[in-house]
Amino acid sequence: LGYTLESWIDFGFFTIKKGGPVTFRTPIAISLLFSLVVLFSIWFFPESPRWLLAKGHGQEARKNLAALKGLPIDAPEIEAECVGIEISLEESSAKAASFRDLFTMGEDKLAYRFGLCILLQFFQQMSGTNLISVYASVIFQQGLGMTSYNSKLLSAGTLTWKFLSCFVAFFCIDRFGRRVCFMVSGAGMACCMLALAVATSYPHSNYGASIAAAFFIYLFCFFTPIGFLGANFLYCTEVAPIRLRVAMASISTANHWLWNFAVAMITPVAINDIGYRYYIVYACIGACIPVTVYFLYPETKGRSLEELDIMFKESPSVMGTVKYARYRPLNPVDEVPMSKSDHLYNEKI
Repeated sequence: LGYTLESWIDFGFFTIKKGGPVTFRTPIAISLLFSLVVLFSIWFFPESPRWLLAKGHGQEARKNLAALKGLPIDAPEIEAECVGIEISLEESSAKAASFRDLFTMGEDKLAYRFGLCILLQFFQQMSGTNLISVYASVIFQQGLGMTSYNSKLLSAGTLTWKFLSCFVAFFCIDRFGRRVCFMVSGAGMACCMLALAVATSYPHSNYGASIAAAFFIYLFCFFTPIGFLGANFLYCTEVAPIRLRVAMASISTANHWLWNFAVAMITPVAINDIGYRYYIVYACIGACIPVTVYFLYPETKGRSLEELDIMFKESPSVMGTVKYARYRPLNPVDEVPMSKSDHLYNEKI
């Protein structure tokens, strides 16, 4: 939504004749308003149940967890999940977290899980997502020979379409799972990039090729949100162990922005020097996504963070984790040690 609003605001100020510095200073200043909204609204966000339990606020944690799941605060499911969180917090506090742990395997398979996060964020950028979001107007103007006005108008349109396409992911991410969304999104983006390379290989005078290129840019913006406009960040926090979740998520996010920087710096030069061949690079990387996800990325849909941690520990090997996750029953309550969960449950009865 932010990209969409920004694109239309920029387009509106672009149309101002002889606006001078106002045409670029005002759009930058407007972004300050949204930062203030986030700053003040954060005081109304509920605390994480896991953080509350870590700080000893058990009753408030149960209240927030019950509100999140739409269950009564005294429901057995709420009690069992809180017990599971408490046990995982005890186990994680007993193990000192170290940066070097990210590169070790062992029972927790930390290097494997860290690699999943790093590679997923690499795919997010190098599949062409921000290439289109940031440089759509450049592609329309330099790559397809359109006027500056038309290129900026179409660029704003692509981001609007991308925003509307986000609702597809909203309905799919928990219905079909993360793996399906990643594979469909990756395959779709790869095909669109290949088609864009073919269409832009023709001269600017070829009107049909320009129409085809614009179509595939819009189609690309449909496939992107399905798996790589939020789900990638979600997945990285899901597969990370509790004691290293902050480190793993922050480093993988930094990796995401590192490749964002690389794309931003390389794209103008690449479009000018190698033209349509540049899109083939993204097509090849995008084509690797379905294969990599199919063999290496286990499904996390419907599982608690504690259950996911146990799943990685119990899987026989890296290559066997996906299969193990596929056939492992979805029953996070059962993962709470029975002696403690039964004791608390019987006390409540």
